[in-house]
Amino acid sequence: MKKNNYVAIMAGGIGSRFWPMSRSDYPKQFLDILNTGRTLIQATYDRYAQFIIPENIYVVTTQQYRTIVEKQLPELNKDNIICEPSRKNTAPCVAYISYKLQQLNPKSNLICAPADHHIPDTISFIKVSLEALDFTVKHNALLTLGVKPSYPNTGYGYIQYEEQSVGDNIYKVKTFTEKPDLQLAKTFIASGDFLWNSGIFVWQTKSIVTSFEKYLPEIHEVFDAEKKALNTPDEQAAIENIYPQCVNISIDYGIIEKADNVYVIPSSFGWSDLGTWGSAYENLEKDYFENAVAGNNVMVFDSTKNVVHANNNKLVLLQGLDDFIVVDTKDVLLICKKEKEQEVKDYLAEVKRNKGDRFL
Repeated sequence: MKKNNYVAIMAGGIGSRFWPMSRSDYPKQFLDILNTGRTLIQATYDRYAQFIIPENIYVVTTQQYRTIVEKQLPELNKDNIICEPSRKNTAPCVAYISYKLQQLNPKSNLICAPADHHIPDTISFIKVSLEALDFTVKHNALLTLGVKPSYPNTGYGYIQYEEQSVGDNIYKVKTFTEKPDLQLAKTFIASGDFLWNSGIFVWQTKSIVTSFEKYLPEIHEVFDAEKKALNTPDEQAAIENIYPQCVNISIDYGIIEKADNVYVIPSSFGWSDLGTWGSAYENLEKDYFENAVAGNNVMVFDSTKNVVHANNNKLVLLQGLDDFIVVDTKDVLLICKKEKEQEVKDYLAEVKRNKGDRFL
């Protein structure tokens, strides 16, 4: 059974809301955002390596990041680093690994997971992941891991699920809601039947291929036409031909929100998607004044609830700041109110317009 279980770690994103630490040539999944001694992709690999055999662990990234992946994950088989020729959101990414594995092993049972999540409770996570794999191998199901919400976060998607379970702690999904406003998020929390959408999916590859055929036929057609080239020396040429024909769409919007065989496991493993500096703040250790500081030479006076990230070799002294993000890199200093963190993407667009790509 274990030989049919696979994981695809999706590691092609830019992580722009973690700018200026996360850059287009070295994004957040390759950084040690939380000062743990392991980068986010290394921590993700470590988690899955505890229950997925090494030859069944894949990383999906872009050609630009291949050498970084090879350097950070020397234990990973180089043939298991698969590179997208362009960024087309998560649906083509999921299609690539799913059609490839379906050709390689028709019984493949796959976890698709982002490379940049923080999951401190590994034991609970492994237990839930194995339950998910056990369910999908027996059913034509698209399953997601839902996280029991601890507060009304407006940056996450929410999943509403049926009252009656279909198996041990497995429920049919009723609705998906993307990033609600605060009032709606509070309503969701109060109702008790909503979960955060972790973006971690589990299915048999044959189930997801069938779903592409039904809900994203234009993606299915191009992959299906070239499927015999996958896992052969012709794969790269085939993918170069496929990607320009793929629509730019997320797997959530393209399939998960439309399909009628979607299930969820309500889980508690301390999950954070580490999408913003605010989420990093929640997961970093804090001092007496609730400042989360990463950097050996940061001194803080009369300041509270800040997140500070600085180079160990530079002295950074803060006075009189409350609820700020302060990130100091070799060529950029960001000082931004925490409440404005979702706007970092907008500021980046301004930087690009005024300064070109140099600081991106």
